[in-house]
Amino acid sequence: MTRRLTITMVAVVAGALLVAGFGSLFLIRAQSRRDTVADLRKQAQGIAQLVDEIPARNTAAAAALRQRVLQRVLKLTDQDVVRYTPAGQPLDPLPRGISASDLDFPKLQQGQTVSGVNGGLAFAAAPGTTARSVPFALVLTRSVRTGGGAAVWLLLASGAALVVAAAVAANLGRRLTKPLRDAEQATRRIAAGDLAARVPTTLGDDELAALGRSINAMAESLERSKGLERQFLLSVSHDLRTPLTSIRGYAEALAERKAKPGQAAAVILSEARRLERLVGDLLELAKLDARRFSLDIRATDVCEVINDTAEGFRPAAEAAGVRLAVDAPARAALVADADPDRLAQVVANLVENALDFASQRITVGTGRSGAEVELWVEDDGPGIEPDDIPHVFDRFYTVSRAAKRHVGSGLGLAIVHELVDAMGGTVRAEAGASGGARLVVSLRPGAEADAA
Repeated sequence: MTRRLTITMVAVVAGALLVAGFGSLFLIRAQSRRDTVADLRKQAQGIAQLVDEIPARNTAAAAALRQRVLQRVLKLTDQDVVRYTPAGQPLDPLPRGISASDLDFPKLQQGQTVSGVNGGLAFAAAPGTTARSVPFALVLTRSVRTGGGAAVWLLLASGAALVVAAAVAANLGRRLTKPLRDAEQATRRIAAGDLAARVPTTLGDDELAALGRSINAMAESLERSKGLERQFLLSVSHDLRTPLTSIRGYAEALAERKAKPGQAAAVILSEARRLERLVGDLLELAKLDARRFSLDIRATDVCEVINDTAEGFRPAAEAAGVRLAVDAPARAALVADADPDRLAQVVANLVENALDFASQRITVGTGRSGAEVELWVEDDGPGIEPDDIPHVFDRFYTVSRAAKRHVGSGLGLAIVHELVDAMGGTVRAEAGASGGARLVVSLRPGAEADAA
Protein backbone atom coordinates (compact mmCIF):
# COMPACT_ATOMS: atom_id res chain seq x y z
CA MET A 1 0.00 0.00 0.00
CA THR A 2 2.92 2.35 0.71
CA ARG A 3 4.19 1.86 -2.84
CA ARG A 4 0.76 2.47 -4.38
CA LEU A 5 0.28 5.57 -2.24
CA THR A 6 3.71 6.91 -3.24
CA ILE A 7 3.09 6.27 -6.93
CA THR A 8 -0.31 7.91 -6.71
CA MET A 9 1.03 11.02 -5.02
CA VAL A 10 3.92 11.35 -7.49
CA ALA A 11 1.49 10.87 -10.40
CA VAL A 12 -0.77 13.59 -9.02
CA VAL A 13 2.19 15.98 -8.68
CA ALA A 14 3.41 15.12 -12.18
CA GLY A 15 -0.04 15.68 -13.64
CA ALA A 16 -0.35 19.00 -11.86
CA LEU A 17 3.06 20.08 -13.13
CA LEU A 18 2.19 19.08 -16.70
CA VAL A 19 -1.12 20.90 -16.67
CA ALA A 20 0.30 24.00 -14.97
CA GLY A 21 3.55 24.04 -16.98
CA PHE A 22 2.21 23.48 -20.47
CA GLY A 23 -0.83 25.61 -19.73
CA SER A 24 1.50 28.42 -18.71
CA LEU A 25 3.61 27.93 -21.86
CA PHE A 26 0.51 28.08 -24.01
CA LEU A 27 -0.70 31.25 -22.32
CA ILE A 28 2.78 32.81 -22.50
CA ARG A 29 3.00 32.02 -26.21
CA ALA A 30 -0.45 33.46 -26.90
CA GLN A 31 0.40 36.60 -24.94
CA SER A 32 3.73 36.88 -26.74
CA ARG A 33 1.95 36.74 -30.10
CA ARG A 34 -0.50 39.43 -29.06
CA ASP A 35 2.26 41.66 -27.70
CA THR A 36 4.40 41.17 -30.80
CA VAL A 37 1.53 41.98 -33.15
CA ALA A 38 0.57 45.07 -31.15
CA ASP A 39 4.20 46.24 -31.10
CA LEU A 40 4.57 45.72 -34.85
CA ARG A 41 1.38 47.68 -35.54
CA LYS A 42 2.69 50.70 -33.65
CA GLN A 43 6.10 50.50 -35.29
CA ALA A 44 4.67 50.01 -38.78
CA GLN A 45 2.34 52.99 -38.37
CA GLY A 46 5.20 55.19 -37.15
CA ILE A 47 7.65 54.20 -39.85
CA ALA A 48 5.06 54.45 -42.64
CA GLN A 49 4.63 58.14 -41.89
CA LEU A 50 8.35 58.71 -42.60
CA VAL A 51 8.25 57.05 -46.01
CA ASP A 52 7.44 59.81 -48.60
CA GLU A 53 8.46 58.06 -51.75
CA ILE A 54 9.96 54.85 -53.09
CA PRO A 55 13.76 55.17 -53.14
CA ALA A 56 15.29 55.68 -56.59
CA ARG A 57 18.04 53.57 -58.05
CA ASN A 58 20.78 55.94 -56.98
CA THR A 59 19.67 55.75 -53.34
CA ALA A 60 19.30 51.99 -53.14
CA ALA A 61 22.40 51.66 -51.00
CA ALA A 62 21.05 54.21 -48.51
CA ALA A 63 17.67 52.45 -48.40
CA ALA A 64 19.32 49.11 -47.77
CA LEU A 65 21.39 50.65 -44.97
CA ARG A 66 18.32 52.20 -43.42
CA GLN A 67 16.48 48.88 -43.69
CA ARG A 68 19.29 47.01 -41.94
CA VAL A 69 19.47 49.63 -39.16
CA LEU A 70 15.74 49.52 -38.53
CA GLN A 71 15.70 45.75 -38.69
CA ARG A 72 18.46 45.50 -36.07
CA VAL A 73 17.13 48.21 -33.79
CA LEU A 74 13.54 46.95 -33.90
CA LYS A 75 14.60 43.28 -33.91
CA LEU A 76 12.68 42.65 -37.11
CA THR A 77 12.87 39.50 -39.16
CA ASP A 78 12.13 41.41 -42.33
CA GLN A 79 10.75 44.75 -43.56
CA ASP A 80 9.59 45.76 -47.00
CA VAL A 81 7.66 48.50 -48.72
CA VAL A 82 5.09 46.84 -50.94
CA ARG A 83 3.35 48.94 -53.56
CA TYR A 84 0.05 47.73 -54.90
CA THR A 85 -2.42 48.64 -57.57
CA PRO A 86 -5.89 50.05 -56.91
CA ALA A 87 -7.16 46.55 -57.69
CA GLY A 88 -5.11 45.18 -54.76
CA GLN A 89 -2.35 43.50 -56.74
CA PRO A 90 1.16 43.82 -55.18
CA LEU A 91 3.80 45.45 -57.38
CA ASP A 92 6.80 44.55 -55.18
CA PRO A 93 7.93 41.23 -53.68
CA LEU A 94 6.36 40.34 -50.36
CA PRO A 95 8.45 39.57 -47.24
CA ARG A 96 9.36 35.97 -46.63
CA GLY A 97 6.56 34.02 -44.93
CA ILE A 98 3.84 36.52 -45.97
CA SER A 99 1.42 35.87 -48.79
CA ALA A 100 -0.91 38.22 -50.62
CA SER A 101 -3.87 36.65 -48.83
CA ASP A 102 -2.38 37.70 -45.46
CA LEU A 103 -2.51 41.37 -46.47
CA ASP A 104 -6.04 42.67 -46.62
CA PHE A 105 -5.56 45.26 -49.39
CA PRO A 106 -9.15 46.63 -49.20
CA LYS A 107 -8.55 47.55 -45.56
CA LEU A 108 -5.18 49.03 -46.42
CA GLN A 109 -6.88 51.18 -49.07
CA GLN A 110 -9.26 52.38 -46.36
CA GLY A 111 -6.28 53.49 -44.28
CA GLN A 112 -6.47 50.63 -41.75
CA THR A 113 -3.46 48.75 -40.40
CA VAL A 114 -3.48 45.00 -41.03
CA SER A 115 -1.76 42.56 -38.64
CA GLY A 116 -1.73 38.91 -37.71
CA VAL A 117 0.33 35.80 -37.10
CA ASN A 118 1.26 33.29 -39.79
CA GLY A 119 2.70 30.24 -38.09
CA GLY A 120 5.57 31.51 -35.96
CA LEU A 121 5.85 34.80 -37.83
CA ALA A 122 3.99 37.94 -36.71
CA PHE A 123 3.40 40.73 -39.22
CA ALA A 124 1.91 44.21 -39.42
CA ALA A 125 1.22 46.27 -42.56
CA ALA A 126 0.62 50.04 -42.31
CA PRO A 127 -0.81 51.89 -45.32
CA GLY A 128 0.79 54.92 -46.95
CA THR A 129 1.00 56.87 -50.21
CA THR A 130 4.09 58.03 -52.06
CA ALA A 131 4.60 61.52 -53.39
CA ARG A 132 3.48 60.21 -56.78
CA SER A 133 0.18 59.02 -55.18
CA VAL A 134 1.12 55.36 -55.41
CA PRO A 135 -0.39 53.39 -52.50
CA PHE A 136 2.00 51.18 -50.55
CA ALA A 137 2.11 49.10 -47.42
CA LEU A 138 5.02 49.06 -45.02
CA VAL A 139 5.20 45.40 -43.95
CA LEU A 140 7.16 44.49 -40.82
CA THR A 141 7.67 40.91 -39.69
CA ARG A 142 9.12 39.44 -36.52
CA SER A 143 9.53 35.87 -35.32
CA VAL A 144 7.38 35.13 -32.32
CA ARG A 145 9.29 33.81 -29.30
CA THR A 146 7.68 30.53 -28.35
CA GLY A 147 9.31 30.18 -24.96
CA GLY A 148 11.61 27.35 -25.90
CA GLY A 149 14.08 28.34 -23.21
CA ALA A 150 11.28 28.48 -20.66
CA ALA A 151 10.26 24.97 -21.63
CA VAL A 152 13.75 23.69 -20.83
CA TRP A 153 13.75 25.41 -17.47
CA LEU A 154 10.26 24.09 -16.84
CA LEU A 155 11.39 20.55 -17.51
CA LEU A 156 14.36 20.96 -15.17
CA ALA A 157 12.18 22.43 -12.41
CA SER A 158 9.57 19.71 -12.93
CA GLY A 159 12.20 17.02 -12.62
CA ALA A 160 13.47 18.50 -9.36
CA ALA A 161 9.90 18.84 -8.06
CA LEU A 162 9.16 15.20 -8.91
CA VAL A 163 12.26 14.04 -7.02
CA VAL A 164 11.23 16.03 -3.96
CA ALA A 165 7.62 14.83 -4.33
CA ALA A 166 8.77 11.20 -4.49
CA ALA A 167 10.82 11.59 -1.31
CA VAL A 168 8.00 13.35 0.54
CA ALA A 169 5.40 10.86 -0.74
CA ALA A 170 7.50 7.88 0.33
CA ASN A 171 7.97 9.30 3.82
CA LEU A 172 4.34 10.34 4.11
CA GLY A 173 3.19 6.97 2.79
CA ARG A 174 5.20 5.13 5.45
CA ARG A 175 3.80 7.39 8.17
CA LEU A 176 0.21 7.03 6.95
CA THR A 177 0.36 3.27 6.53
CA LYS A 178 2.18 2.54 9.80
CA PRO A 179 -1.07 2.68 11.84
CA LEU A 180 -2.65 0.36 9.28
CA ARG A 181 0.24 -2.09 9.58
CA ASP A 182 -0.01 -1.94 13.37
CA ALA A 183 -3.76 -2.52 13.12
CA GLU A 184 -3.22 -5.48 10.81
CA GLN A 185 -0.70 -7.08 13.17
CA ALA A 186 -2.98 -6.52 16.16
CA THR A 187 -6.02 -8.00 14.40
CA ARG A 188 -3.97 -11.03 13.32
CA ARG A 189 -2.93 -11.61 16.93
CA ILE A 190 -6.51 -11.16 18.11
CA ALA A 191 -7.73 -13.62 15.46
CA ALA A 192 -5.09 -16.08 16.67
CA GLY A 193 -6.47 -15.85 20.21
CA ASP A 194 -4.19 -13.22 21.76
CA LEU A 195 -6.91 -10.95 23.16
CA ALA A 196 -4.33 -8.86 25.01
CA ALA A 197 -3.03 -7.43 21.72
CA ARG A 198 -3.54 -3.70 21.32
CA VAL A 199 -2.92 -1.12 18.60
CA PRO A 200 -0.58 1.77 19.58
CA THR A 201 -2.78 4.84 19.44
CA THR A 202 -2.17 8.56 19.41
CA LEU A 203 -4.18 11.41 20.84
CA GLY A 204 -5.31 12.61 17.40
CA ASP A 205 -8.86 12.65 16.21
CA ASP A 206 -8.28 11.51 12.63
CA GLU A 207 -9.71 8.37 11.05
CA LEU A 208 -6.60 6.23 11.66
CA ALA A 209 -6.54 7.07 15.38
CA ALA A 210 -10.27 6.33 15.56
CA LEU A 211 -9.65 2.98 13.85
CA GLY A 212 -6.98 2.08 16.40
CA ARG A 213 -9.24 3.01 19.30
CA SER A 214 -12.09 0.98 17.80
CA ILE A 215 -9.88 -2.09 17.44
CA ASN A 216 -8.67 -1.70 21.03
CA ALA A 217 -12.26 -1.34 22.24
CA MET A 218 -13.17 -4.48 20.32
CA ALA A 219 -10.22 -6.36 21.83
CA GLU A 220 -11.18 -5.21 25.33
CA SER A 221 -14.77 -6.30 24.76
CA LEU A 222 -13.63 -9.69 23.46
CA GLU A 223 -11.24 -10.10 26.36
CA ARG A 224 -13.99 -9.26 28.84
CA SER A 225 -16.43 -11.57 27.05
CA LYS A 226 -13.83 -14.34 27.16
CA GLY A 227 -13.41 -13.82 30.89
CA LEU A 228 -17.17 -13.82 31.40
CA GLU A 229 -17.47 -16.96 29.31
CA ARG A 230 -14.81 -18.63 31.44
CA GLN A 231 -16.64 -17.52 34.56
CA PHE A 232 -19.89 -18.76 33.07
CA LEU A 233 -18.43 -22.17 32.30
CA LEU A 234 -17.13 -22.47 35.85
CA SER A 235 -20.50 -21.42 37.23
CA VAL A 236 -22.47 -23.74 34.97
CA SER A 237 -20.08 -26.61 35.71
CA HIS A 238 -20.66 -26.04 39.41
CA ASP A 239 -24.43 -25.75 38.97
CA LEU A 240 -24.49 -28.94 36.92
CA ARG A 241 -22.16 -30.89 39.15
CA THR A 242 -24.03 -30.16 42.38
CA PRO A 243 -27.47 -31.52 41.35
CA LEU A 244 -25.91 -34.38 39.44
CA THR A 245 -23.94 -35.35 42.54
CA SER A 246 -27.12 -35.29 44.62
CA ILE A 247 -29.07 -37.30 42.05
CA ARG A 248 -26.28 -39.86 41.74
CA GLY A 249 -25.87 -40.16 45.52
CA TYR A 250 -29.57 -40.75 46.20
CA ALA A 251 -29.83 -43.09 43.21
CA GLU A 252 -26.99 -45.20 44.62
CA ALA A 253 -28.58 -45.07 48.07
CA LEU A 254 -31.85 -46.33 46.61
CA ALA A 255 -30.04 -49.08 44.75
CA GLU A 256 -28.35 -50.15 48.00
CA ARG A 257 -31.62 -49.75 49.97
CA LYS A 258 -29.96 -47.24 52.28
CA ALA A 259 -32.39 -44.31 51.69
CA LYS A 260 -36.08 -43.90 52.08
CA PRO A 261 -37.76 -43.93 48.66
CA GLY A 262 -39.96 -40.89 49.39
CA GLN A 263 -37.11 -38.73 50.63
CA ALA A 264 -34.80 -39.77 47.77
CA ALA A 265 -37.50 -39.14 45.17
CA ALA A 266 -38.14 -35.63 46.53
CA VAL A 267 -34.44 -34.73 46.36
CA ILE A 268 -34.02 -36.21 42.90
CA LEU A 269 -37.13 -34.37 41.66
CA SER A 270 -35.92 -31.05 43.08
CA GLU A 271 -32.46 -31.39 41.59
CA ALA A 272 -33.89 -32.50 38.23
CA ARG A 273 -36.05 -29.38 38.14
CA ARG A 274 -33.00 -27.31 38.93
CA LEU A 275 -31.16 -28.89 36.01
CA GLU A 276 -34.17 -28.40 33.78
CA ARG A 277 -34.31 -24.70 34.65
CA LEU A 278 -30.62 -24.24 33.92
CA VAL A 279 -30.79 -26.04 30.59
CA GLY A 280 -33.92 -24.07 29.71
CA ASP A 281 -32.07 -20.82 30.33
CA LEU A 282 -29.22 -21.95 28.10
CA LEU A 283 -31.59 -22.90 25.30
CA GLU A 284 -33.51 -19.65 25.67
CA LEU A 285 -30.34 -17.61 25.42
CA ALA A 286 -29.24 -19.59 22.35
CA LYS A 287 -32.57 -18.82 20.66
CA LEU A 288 -32.23 -15.15 21.56
CA ASP A 289 -28.74 -15.08 20.10
CA ALA A 290 -29.98 -16.52 16.82
CA ARG A 291 -33.14 -14.39 16.89
CA ARG A 292 -35.10 -17.63 16.46
CA PHE A 293 -38.11 -16.54 18.45
CA SER A 294 -41.34 -14.83 17.54
CA LEU A 295 -42.95 -11.78 19.09
CA ASP A 296 -46.60 -10.81 19.13
CA ILE A 297 -46.33 -7.08 19.81
CA ARG A 298 -49.67 -5.54 20.70
CA ALA A 299 -51.27 -3.21 23.23
CA THR A 300 -50.70 -5.03 26.53
CA ASP A 301 -52.08 -4.29 29.97
CA VAL A 302 -48.89 -4.10 32.01
CA CYS A 303 -50.75 -4.14 35.34
CA GLU A 304 -52.49 -7.40 34.47
CA VAL A 305 -49.24 -9.08 33.43
CA ILE A 306 -47.48 -7.94 36.63
CA ASN A 307 -50.29 -9.07 38.94
CA ASP A 308 -50.68 -12.49 37.31
CA THR A 309 -46.94 -13.19 37.12
CA ALA A 310 -46.04 -11.93 40.61
CA GLU A 311 -48.82 -13.96 42.22
CA GLY A 312 -47.19 -17.09 40.89
CA PHE A 313 -44.09 -16.38 43.01
CA ARG A 314 -45.97 -15.69 46.24
CA PRO A 315 -45.65 -19.28 47.59
CA ALA A 316 -41.90 -19.29 46.89
CA ALA A 317 -41.52 -15.90 48.55
CA GLU A 318 -43.45 -17.03 51.64
CA ALA A 319 -41.33 -20.17 51.87
CA ALA A 320 -38.22 -17.97 51.79
CA GLY A 321 -39.63 -15.63 54.44
CA VAL A 322 -39.87 -12.69 52.03
CA ARG A 323 -42.90 -10.43 51.70
CA LEU A 324 -43.89 -9.90 48.06
CA ALA A 325 -45.73 -6.61 47.41
CA VAL A 326 -47.30 -5.62 44.09
CA ASP A 327 -47.64 -1.87 43.57
CA ALA A 328 -49.73 -1.57 40.40
CA PRO A 329 -52.68 0.74 39.69
CA ALA A 330 -56.06 -0.42 38.50
CA ARG A 331 -56.21 -2.83 35.59
CA ALA A 332 -55.99 -1.43 32.08
CA ALA A 333 -54.59 1.85 33.46
CA LEU A 334 -51.18 1.33 31.80
CA VAL A 335 -50.94 -0.03 28.26
CA ALA A 336 -47.66 -0.67 26.46
CA ASP A 337 -46.59 -2.15 23.14
CA ALA A 338 -45.25 -5.56 24.15
CA ASP A 339 -45.66 -9.31 23.80
CA PRO A 340 -47.70 -10.39 26.87
CA ASP A 341 -46.00 -13.80 27.16
CA ARG A 342 -42.49 -12.39 26.77
CA LEU A 343 -43.29 -9.55 29.17
CA ALA A 344 -44.44 -12.14 31.72
CA GLN A 345 -41.12 -13.95 31.21
CA VAL A 346 -39.27 -10.67 31.86
CA VAL A 347 -41.18 -10.08 35.10
CA ALA A 348 -40.63 -13.68 36.20
CA ASN A 349 -36.88 -13.47 35.63
CA LEU A 350 -36.66 -10.17 37.52
CA VAL A 351 -38.67 -11.51 40.50
CA GLU A 352 -36.65 -14.72 40.55
CA ASN A 353 -33.44 -12.69 40.56
CA ALA A 354 -34.77 -10.56 43.43
CA LEU A 355 -35.65 -13.69 45.44
CA ASP A 356 -31.98 -14.69 45.33
CA PHE A 357 -30.92 -11.53 47.15
CA ALA A 358 -33.92 -10.12 49.04
CA SER A 359 -33.70 -10.03 52.83
CA GLN A 360 -37.30 -9.37 53.84
CA ARG A 361 -39.16 -7.62 51.05
CA ILE A 362 -39.65 -7.52 47.27
CA THR A 363 -41.70 -4.81 45.55
CA VAL A 364 -43.02 -5.18 42.02
CA GLY A 365 -44.52 -1.99 40.59
CA THR A 366 -45.40 -0.09 37.47
CA GLY A 367 -46.07 3.51 36.49
CA ARG A 368 -45.52 6.11 33.84
CA SER A 369 -42.32 8.10 33.29
CA GLY A 370 -42.94 10.80 30.72
CA ALA A 371 -44.33 9.12 27.63
CA GLU A 372 -43.00 5.66 28.55
CA VAL A 373 -44.49 2.93 30.69
CA GLU A 374 -42.13 1.57 33.35
CA LEU A 375 -42.18 -1.52 35.52
CA TRP A 376 -39.68 -2.31 38.23
CA VAL A 377 -38.67 -4.97 40.70
CA GLU A 378 -36.93 -3.82 43.89
CA ASP A 379 -35.40 -5.87 46.68
CA ASP A 380 -33.90 -4.97 50.06
CA GLY A 381 -30.77 -7.08 49.58
CA PRO A 382 -27.14 -5.98 49.77
CA GLY A 383 -27.44 -3.87 46.62
CA ILE A 384 -25.16 -3.67 43.58
CA GLU A 385 -21.66 -2.22 43.55
CA PRO A 386 -21.23 0.80 41.24
CA ASP A 387 -18.64 -1.11 39.18
CA ASP A 388 -21.15 -3.92 38.61
CA ILE A 389 -24.09 -1.78 37.47
CA PRO A 390 -22.94 -1.34 33.80
CA HIS A 391 -22.49 -5.13 33.47
CA VAL A 392 -25.55 -6.46 35.31
CA PHE A 393 -27.29 -7.40 32.06
CA ASP A 394 -24.19 -8.76 30.32
CA ARG A 395 -24.24 -12.40 29.43
CA PHE A 396 -22.53 -14.81 31.80
CA TYR A 397 -22.06 -12.03 34.35
CA THR A 398 -22.68 -12.69 38.04
CA VAL A 399 -22.54 -9.78 40.47
CA SER A 400 -20.10 -9.80 43.34
CA ARG A 401 -22.66 -8.97 46.05
CA ALA A 402 -23.22 -11.69 48.61
CA ALA A 403 -26.35 -13.68 47.89
CA LYS A 404 -28.60 -14.81 50.72
CA ARG A 405 -29.63 -18.00 49.00
CA HIS A 406 -27.70 -19.01 45.87
CA VAL A 407 -25.81 -17.50 42.97
CA GLY A 408 -27.36 -18.12 39.57
CA SER A 409 -25.65 -18.78 36.27
CA GLY A 410 -25.88 -15.16 35.16
CA LEU A 411 -28.34 -15.89 32.36
CA GLY A 412 -31.65 -14.59 33.71
CA LEU A 413 -30.90 -10.89 33.40
CA ALA A 414 -29.18 -11.38 30.03
CA ILE A 415 -32.42 -12.95 28.78
CA VAL A 416 -34.36 -9.99 30.21
CA HIS A 417 -32.14 -7.56 28.30
CA GLU A 418 -32.54 -9.43 25.01
CA LEU A 419 -36.33 -9.69 25.32
CA VAL A 420 -36.82 -6.05 26.31
CA ASP A 421 -34.54 -4.91 23.48
CA ALA A 422 -36.50 -7.03 20.99
CA MET A 423 -39.73 -5.35 22.14
CA GLY A 424 -38.22 -1.91 21.56
CA GLY A 425 -37.71 -1.05 25.23
CA THR A 426 -34.79 -0.51 27.60
CA VAL A 427 -33.77 -1.97 30.94
CA ARG A 428 -31.44 -0.54 33.57
CA ALA A 429 -30.19 -1.22 37.10
CA GLU A 430 -30.00 1.33 39.88
CA ALA A 431 -29.80 1.54 43.64
CA GLY A 432 -33.05 0.90 45.49
CA ALA A 433 -34.67 3.33 47.89
CA SER A 434 -33.87 1.04 50.85
CA GLY A 435 -30.32 0.28 49.81
CA GLY A 436 -31.06 -2.81 47.73
CA ALA A 437 -31.26 -3.13 43.96
CA ARG A 438 -33.91 -1.78 41.62
CA LEU A 439 -34.26 -3.12 38.05
CA VAL A 440 -36.37 -0.93 35.78
CA VAL A 441 -37.89 -1.79 32.37
CA SER A 442 -39.12 1.02 30.10
CA LEU A 443 -41.60 0.22 27.30
CA ARG A 444 -43.23 2.23 24.55
CA PRO A 445 -46.83 3.26 25.31
CA GLY A 446 -49.54 1.31 23.52
CA ALA A 447 -52.16 2.63 21.11
CA GLU A 448 -54.85 2.77 23.78
CA ALA A 449 -52.61 4.84 26.03
CA ASP A 450 -51.87 7.24 23.20
CA ALA A 451 -55.58 7.64 22.47
CA ALA A 452 -56.26 8.35 26.16
